Amino acid sequence: MAVGPTGPGGGTPPGVPQDPYAPARTRGYLKLLLIAAVIGVPVCAVSFGFLALVHELEPLIMQALPRALGFAGTPWWWPVPMLVVAGLLVGLTVRHLPGHGGHEPADGLALSGAPALSALPGIVLAALASLSFGAVLGPEAPLIALGGGLSAGAARLVGRGLPERAVAAVGAAGSFAAVSALLGSPLLGAFLLMEVAAPVGPMLGALLLPGLLASGIGALIFTGLGDWTGLGTYSLALHDIPKASGPTLSEFGWALVIGLAAACFGGGVRRLSLLLKERVGRHRVPMTVAMGLVVGALAAGFALATGKPATEMLYSGQSALGSLFRDSAGYSVGALLLLVVCKGLAYCASLSAFRGGPIFPALFLGAAGGVILSHLPGLSLTAGFAMGVGALGVAMLRLPMTSVLLATLLMGSNGLTVMPLVIVAVVVAHVAALRLTPATAPATPAPAPSAG
Repeated sequence: MAVGPTGPGGGTPPGVPQDPYAPARTRGYLKLLLIAAVIGVPVCAVSFGFLALVHELEPLIMQALPRALGFAGTPWWWPVPMLVVAGLLVGLTVRHLPGHGGHEPADGLALSGAPALSALPGIVLAALASLSFGAVLGPEAPLIALGGGLSAGAARLVGRGLPERAVAAVGAAGSFAAVSALLGSPLLGAFLLMEVAAPVGPMLGALLLPGLLASGIGALIFTGLGDWTGLGTYSLALHDIPKASGPTLSEFGWALVIGLAAACFGGGVRRLSLLLKERVGRHRVPMTVAMGLVVGALAAGFALATGKPATEMLYSGQSALGSLFRDSAGYSVGALLLLVVCKGLAYCASLSAFRGGPIFPALFLGAAGGVILSHLPGLSLTAGFAMGVGALGVAMLRLPMTSVLLATLLMGSNGLTVMPLVIVAVVVAHVAALRLTPATAPATPAPAPSAG
């Protein structure tokens, strides 16, 4: 066997330090970057189309359809039959189509490799039925699967002979591109996927550079298509945020309270959703219909009790975050508490049976909790809002750095002012959530991600 500078069989000789950036200096890596950039353009266009379709279907189902059937407006009970129909569609899709409708949101947000092309129709159909009809989930998980699956499939066609590891890297880059503009910042989208993937050591930069490139290109494509079509970019953003004053001692005390409360609330949501998920898995179609009935009944009850539209409780809460902040004075504390209870229970039911992502409902529920606590002495609205977003985000996602960035970047120029408070709330929530979670046996190391 020949022994060269890289050791027997191409490995590094014992005692010689590995160069973690060696792959990035090769011609093949430049080819990988080019493929990721080229594939990212059509993938972003498809992802934009998916988001646009979801946002167009929502008012058609909840507003135009009841009027077409002769109602003067949307009846308070309308979500009940719509969510039952959604449960039937999702249950049949998960049971009968390849790919089981994609990632189970009750398991959190995870990257397990790009799905096969044959699984994408089922993933898209299950997500459309869930998100458009009002399930309390976000679009990020199906976008990650859609971007990854399309990119990996295209890489196999365009770059014939590419090793599977390179195909998996292109698939990850497609996921970056698809979700790049959704969170309001391409850097935040890239950071989210980096923390979810959790690669270790200095290889991080070399392995994920294609993803960062695709994320930037994705943001450009989303912005360009949003301007060209007039549909907007569907990104997470708040406007007209009141200027925040510097953190006070009482607000640091509130950071501890909010962190602990978020850990308890998030732990309850996780446990209940996983418990329901076990039962849904045994009887997929009827139990998914039942979970749709639960979500619809909660929305109808909220509308009947508060006089507000049921849509304020349904959906991911992404577009409602801004109105919650601006119109918080229009909510009584009782109405906000009912909103948190109803949406929290609907979130559990949606996580257990429907298809979508767990991020945006967690952000909305955390924000609503912060708004409620801001009615008490010593806590401003802006600080309570930001700390609630970060603390419940980390309690549900277990991604502390991403949760801090989400909460602070969401607040715009006020983000730096409230960041110390957010960091304290996130750290307390993360540690408390881990302490409240029973220890599990070490998992067997998973094989390298596959695009197949």
